[in-house]
Amino acid sequence: MTSPTTPTSATRPTDVARVLGAAVLSVRRLLEGPARAGKTRVIAIDGRSGAGKSSLAALLGNELRAPVVALEDLYGGWDGLERGVDLLVSAVLEPLRAGKAARVPRYDWVAREWDTPWVLEPPEVLIVEGVGAGARRAAAYASMLIWIEEPEPVRKRRAFERDGVTYAPYWDMWAAQEEAMLARERTPDRADLVITADGLRSLAQ
Repeated sequence: MTSPTTPTSATRPTDVARVLGAAVLSVRRLLEGPARAGKTRVIAIDGRSGAGKSSLAALLGNELRAPVVALEDLYGGWDGLERGVDLLVSAVLEPLRAGKAARVPRYDWVAREWDTPWVLEPPEVLIVEGVGAGARRAAAYASMLIWIEEPEPVRKRRAFERDGVTYAPYWDMWAAQEEAMLARERTPDRADLVITADGLRSLAQ
């Protein structure tokens, strides 16, 4: 898997870019709410593989001058969706809530081993992006939950353009993990903001 924090012409979805201005305004308004990870307001960006999460995270990170934690770095392999969410909570969100620096895990997908964690001092705003970012055990620390919705053909095309033959053998395995998590978590129903190719839908009260 490639680094999710740098958008490219192949990975940056034009539909998300088109509604970014409205998304930023909505994010700023919703971030007026309380911080739930110590002094850090966490923006969780969730959606299925290829939906445009990493591109939106990079754009919002630049706009808000906020660091980005990518769940892709925490999965530890193609069977690690649930493990990645657990690591997000234990290694990143819980330390931040305690006012401590987090040691963010990094998985090397090429070497298939864990790399040296990077240190994250408690920021004012943190963006967490990836499948599972909105799972209930992680969303409890989030001040805002964004869900990005895209049809499967669009998502699959983007994912394969990004990761090529590396991803193809694992698409069905990963999709099954996504479906199991979504059936349990019902993340889109709990999102403060839903982004589709048609625009934005705010569910916040």
